[in-house]
Amino acid sequence: MTILLIACTPDEQIKDVTLPPEAESKSLEEIKIGFSMDTLQEDRWFKDRDLFVEAAEKAGVEVEVTVANGDDVKQVWQTEKMISEGIDVLVVVPHNAESMAAIVERAHDAGIKVLSYDRLVRNAEVDLYLSYDNEEVGILQARAMTELVPKGNYVYLGGADTDYNAHLMKQGVFKVLKPYIDKGDVTVVFNQWTKDWVPEVAQANMETALEVNHQQIDAVIAGNDATAGAAIEALAAYDLAGSVPVAGQDADLAGVQRIVQGTQNLTMYKSIDDLSERAVELAIKLALNEEIQEDRTINNGKINVPSILLPPVPVDRTNIKETVIADGFHQEKDIYQ
Repeated sequence: MTILLIACTPDEQIKDVTLPPEAESKSLEEIKIGFSMDTLQEDRWFKDRDLFVEAAEKAGVEVEVTVANGDDVKQVWQTEKMISEGIDVLVVVPHNAESMAAIVERAHDAGIKVLSYDRLVRNAEVDLYLSYDNEEVGILQARAMTELVPKGNYVYLGGADTDYNAHLMKQGVFKVLKPYIDKGDVTVVFNQWTKDWVPEVAQANMETALEVNHQQIDAVIAGNDATAGAAIEALAAYDLAGSVPVAGQDADLAGVQRIVQGTQNLTMYKSIDDLSERAVELAIKLALNEEIQEDRTINNGKINVPSILLPPVPVDRTNIKETVIADGFHQEKDIYQ
């Protein structure tokens, strides 16, 4: 079977990917998906796990979930164990985009295809990548912030340096900020990664940014809502929470609550329902060697990976009910408690 991949940008190439010959036919009840997760630290990952399992059960396939708690060695060991025990397809959320490359190779040696879920495994022949358009997340964050603050001192608090999504988001942010920077309207006075996405690290970084810039900060763009919340904690110590616009992403409950309270201005909603259901659907297709036709590839340092990127949705005070509440992502009573 052949997947026709049509590039959407000059950086993406048209490519024909030929799948291996048909494997022995399986019934849905015989399929076992291995779902290797990095962490459950953020609110959203609990939703990913539960909705993925629910979608798998609804489809009639078995799923085994492992959680590495941010430990590269543990994630490698967990995935090796699943491979040795005979899963039919591996779905992986890598903690470290580089270190999981070896697992992709081992899975392929065992005849198991690999779907990179939400985060792209780097430098490996990944069979399929499913995520939201993370560069677009950064673009939408920066557009919203430049509308609020067209001139001033910006702080950028990125995600984990080991997470390729964090790099894509940063790329999108600075694509929008560059003309403002070139004109001298915007100055990025602090630009730092957040090791392992740990909020305490983000808070320490924000405290440093405030100290070295004598509290002269006009806008903050953060890698996710936990990072944004940490930045707001640091701003609150100087009575600046609510007066300095802050953007995050993931539409975590705490992030949406802060938008209602006025201390956070923006989050990016990425429907976990859509992502998890599509992941299970595609994992089954991979397990059955069925044809998957996509229109985009993303280069991961080794190959142009067949990819599906879903569109993110900006959420601010004006559209909470039409987005996260309407979709049942959060309950109105929880947001406005």
